[in-house]
Amino acid sequence: MFKARVHVTLKPSILDPKGKASLGALQNLGYDTIKNVRIGKMIELDIDASTEAEALQAAEMAARKLLANEVMEDFEVQILEGVS
Repeated sequence: MFKARVHVTLKPSILDPKGKASLGALQNLGYDTIKNVRIGKMIELDIDASTEAEALQAAEMAARKLLANEVMEDFEVQILEGVS
């Protein structure tokens, strides 16, 4: 069993209204050194696979087919150590 994390973020060319609103709120709180915010999502998957390579392939296919919209979003898959 493997645990995968899929990080999904908007492509740089896509406007991020949640990020813009968060930036404004942070600056209103006095965090003037923060100059940009981009909001994304992190999805954890428990994958029953024999090898790390199989787990990675399953997670990437899940991201491509359902978890990320590749027209607007980028994704990165990270396989963590096997979990029991």
